[in-house]
Amino acid sequence: MKRIKSSYEDLQNNIRTLKTPAIEVWENKYSDRDYAVHLSTPECTCICPKTGLPDFVTVNVTYGPDKTCVELKSFKMYITAFRDVGIFHEHLVNRILDDFVAACAPRWAKVEAAVNPRGGITATVAAEYRKK
Repeated sequence: MKRIKSSYEDLQNNIRTLKTPAIEVWENKYSDRDYAVHLSTPECTCICPKTGLPDFVTVNVTYGPDKTCVELKSFKMYITAFRDVGIFHEHLVNRILDDFVAACAPRWAKVEAAVNPRGGITATVAAEYRKK
């Protein structure tokens, strides 16, 4: 039996070069202090590259700001840009982490995605960054 390929399946090859909105930042006036910022949004959706069905994801980002902090409206626009993107959960988390670190150069960051259950399985994926 021939497997039907999802129209989203080949997009995984270009996930690192996918065009997304910029994550904007603002100057941190307390860059001399260690502190943490936690961002959480249940409004992330993307497309399963195998089935073409929507995945509903809660994205949590915790980071230690250095010279800049992330501007929240731009971060929301960035997250919602994945709405029509076929992407595996593991790729989603790593792509968000890469873009987040590139935007604000934090001391450290952790991105975690909790995906709503599908087929009786709940998936949670996390990736971390530490400045060297």
